[in-house]
Amino acid sequence: MDRIRDILSMRLSFLAVILVSHIIYNPTNSGAVSLTQQTIDMTLASNELVFINFYADWCRFSNMLMPIFDEAADKVTEDFPDAGRVVMAKVDCDKESAIATRFHITKYPTLKVIRNGQPAKREFRGQRSVEAFASFVKKQLEDPIKEFHSIKELTELESAKRIIIGYFDRRDQQEYNMFRRVAGNLKDDCQFHVGFGGASEQMHPPGQPVIVFRPDKDRSNADDETYMGKMDNFDEMHVWISNKCVPLVREITFENAEELTEEGLPFLILFHKPDDNESIKKYNDLVQNELLSEKQTINFLTADGKKFAHPLHHLGKGESDLPLIAIDSFRHMYLFPNFKDMDDPGKLKQFIQDLYSGKLHREFHYGPDSDDGNNNHKAPTNPPSSTFKKLAPSRNRYTLLKDEL
Repeated sequence: MDRIRDILSMRLSFLAVILVSHIIYNPTNSGAVSLTQQTIDMTLASNELVFINFYADWCRFSNMLMPIFDEAADKVTEDFPDAGRVVMAKVDCDKESAIATRFHITKYPTLKVIRNGQPAKREFRGQRSVEAFASFVKKQLEDPIKEFHSIKELTELESAKRIIIGYFDRRDQQEYNMFRRVAGNLKDDCQFHVGFGGASEQMHPPGQPVIVFRPDKDRSNADDETYMGKMDNFDEMHVWISNKCVPLVREITFENAEELTEEGLPFLILFHKPDDNESIKKYNDLVQNELLSEKQTINFLTADGKKFAHPLHHLGKGESDLPLIAIDSFRHMYLFPNFKDMDDPGKLKQFIQDLYSGKLHREFHYGPDSDDGNNNHKAPTNPPSSTFKKLAPSRNRYTLLKDEL
């Protein structure tokens, strides 16, 4: 009997160890999953979509949101039980300050989507309810690619977005899975189409899938551009398609201004009359040919000067002064002195460099630097204040900023 009791005791001890290990490494399915510095990278790498609530315990808005987000997490887990599809997670930004810094969290709560390991450009700003969160996740997991069944269908495509087309033998190809992942990340910027088997066989050799970019309508005479990189390399494919989908020069509108300000780069803006396509084309060509090296430091934008009359007013200009170019640094606005000077090679690039050297700010406050290097400036002046910073995320929405504490 003693031996039997010893055996039973050992087995119970073993089961207890197994149970504790399971609890530690497999947290409860109830509510959002808590991420730490030790678990976040594995979670991001092993799931198609991770929806994260970055919160702080002392923030009352975070505390109001937490039970709603946890309940939504349970619903999402029920709707999408397959491993690797989606995880709703949360990060305590006080305890995990390194994660908060990594994702540039400055306000609480912040809701971010990470798809295939890469943060989406847009924060979640929809309604904060269980139904809204669940609906948002469902939409994010919809197939981002439209299938065509004959080449003829590709001649009838109509889209305001740029178009990426994939030609594959089968849906179960590894290369197609990679294409689908990239499409999921960039579906807001491009429209994706795919054909399999007989629908696309005339467009690619057997066993060799092809991906192409179809240029904009205003370049309809241009041929499709073919992706020449590795089909099994997510990063390489993502960079190529991203460069094709996201224009170097974008139009700023009241709908996308908040998103653009969140990118944190100053704006170089062409203000134009609504029907002035010639100036827009000239500006696009100049940016592509002369300013490509500056794309990591500044956002190139066009703006309808009639709609954005308020920034023009701050510059002392009106619709009759269009077209004109200005930089908005989110602190001040600086006017490019003469629009026609953009035709002089290097002139607009120097204007951008003068922003980062501090010359624009210095000269607007104290007058032009002297040619002899003796910068004894005249009385200070006040450059126009930024107007686009007012289109950034509201300081009064469902969150607190660190610098308000």
